[in-house]
Amino acid sequence: MSAQVTLPTDTQILIAREFAAPRALVWRAYTTPELVARWWAGRRGEVTSAEIDLRVGGTWRYVMVAHGGFEVAFHGEYRELEPEARLVTTEVFEGAGPDAEAALVTVTFSEQGGGTLLEQRMEVSSREVRDMILATGMESGMQESYDALEQVAVELAAAA
Repeated sequence: MSAQVTLPTDTQILIAREFAAPRALVWRAYTTPELVARWWAGRRGEVTSAEIDLRVGGTWRYVMVAHGGFEVAFHGEYRELEPEARLVTTEVFEGAGPDAEAALVTVTFSEQGGGTLLEQRMEVSSREVRDMILATGMESGMQESYDALEQVAVELAAAA
């Protein structure tokens, strides 16, 4: 199943995706470093670092080496945390330079008939920033990542 990407306002990107795995396992795959390393890069490279300090005020940083040899890294800080239900973080693309603007990202995990509905809302400062993010090809990369996230969560369910 593919994620649906919508633009609720000029400064938001909303991604919604259903996963065929229980919410607790999707949460675990989303918040455990060694599991994030298995899905975050999708098919576009290899995760070389997935650091997660899962607490309010804690930080996260993911790094991958993409096919072609270039490094892609993002980092942020956890602002709100409700285990298995909701995360609010900042997100900065390190390739945008030292003055890169942080997006505010809210991710919710809802039980949905034995599966999970994950909704990710990204809030940025302007329509121009939103459109620049969309123009990077982030949607196709995110689709691959979420396909791999589902595979990890389904494998966790099968092992349980």
